[in-house]
Amino acid sequence: MYSLTVRDHIMIAHSFNGDTFGPAQKMHGATYIVDVTFKRPELDDEDLIVDIGLASQALSDVLSAFNFENLDDLKAFKGRNTTTEFMARAVFDRLAHAINEGKLGDTGKALTAMAVTLHESHIAWASYEGELKENH
Repeated sequence: MYSLTVRDHIMIAHSFNGDTFGPAQKMHGATYIVDVTFKRPELDDEDLIVDIGLASQALSDVLSAFNFENLDDLKAFKGRNTTTEFMARAVFDRLAHAINEGKLGDTGKALTAMAVTLHESHIAWASYEGELKENH
């Protein structure tokens, strides 16, 4: 399996509900370094996994909906704890949708899996990985 990773980052604010979260129940900020790894079993005719430029732009476009936002105010996340784990899946789902819309061009059509990792610090991170459904 071949893989290619692109990286970006976002700065967000949020708070959590529940005693489990202790002081994080109060409003706080986070800067996530976001890595997305695209996977496919074979290279395309130009020996690519995916076009790095298109992958980077698609990731940037997805993250722009969250960057400098208070996640508590976003309708899509109402009533949810926007944990690092939760946000990894949110980025995955939106990027998978962009792939299905053709945002990664022809090279994106043969991607079979993707992993999204949000690094919240140098000692903690969370990921969501899954297969990509072929809807194109």
